[in-house]
Amino acid sequence: MTPRHPLSLREHALALRALHVPGRPLVLPNAWDPVSAAVVAEAGAAAVATTSAGLAWALGAADGDRLGRDRALAAVARIVAAVGVPVTADIESGYADDAAGVAETVDAVLAAGAVGVNIEDARHEAGGEPLRPVAEQAERIAAARAAADRAGVPLFVNARIDTFLRGAGGVDLTLERAAAFRAAGADGIFVPGAVDPQTVKALVAGVDGPLNVMVGPGAPSVAELAALGVARISAGAGLAQATHALVRRAARELLREGTYGALADGFDYGELNALLTRG
Repeated sequence: MTPRHPLSLREHALALRALHVPGRPLVLPNAWDPVSAAVVAEAGAAAVATTSAGLAWALGAADGDRLGRDRALAAVARIVAAVGVPVTADIESGYADDAAGVAETVDAVLAAGAVGVNIEDARHEAGGEPLRPVAEQAERIAAARAAADRAGVPLFVNARIDTFLRGAGGVDLTLERAAAFRAAGADGIFVPGAVDPQTVKALVAGVDGPLNVMVGPGAPSVAELAALGVARISAGAGLAQATHALVRRAARELLREGTYGALADGFDYGELNALLTRG
């Protein structure tokens, strides 16, 4: 597949940075493979963000730090090649055991052509603490920042804080961690699981930098979140989940009923095929 991004990595990184405007948020319907990325870009997205869960599922792995760096970033490279807009990659915990490994992952992210990363502070070991110690996570973020700086690329480092998602804390703890991660070099703060307007308002006021929230059914609208000062809105694994739910509905209907109603309103074959043959 021929890359479709004539701009340099630095230019794409600067373009991605400029899209983070409080009150005029960057809206990201997250993609997980080249065709979903091409569809999202064709729909008008100013940038493409990957979903680590959707990407892992597409590669036959479960989410939660179970996918290796090489397979994950090879998939990111294919996504970058499919679109002409900046791509930011969800790299889970950094696909590494330590800060030095996170720096190596960032080198690989840049080699893949992506110009942003999400780095989460969740831990997935059974029976362990839900979040990494703040100093340890700050070291990992600093390593990512330093690797990008060495490469001369203003990579957008989005520090994901899973206090709400993992039930590990509220606004105060989130803001403490956000301050530490910003000091370590994070550009933005991502707090999935926080969509209550009062909570979002408190986070916007307390975070020194662009705030990213994750949305889905029942969350406030983009316009409502924009009015609260949010700078980035992600769908996370939502599109991938909805897509796979459609596959299940269609498969069950075909196998059990012998009918095809779930296939109505599908993408036109030629139109979808064309998205991956342009360039």
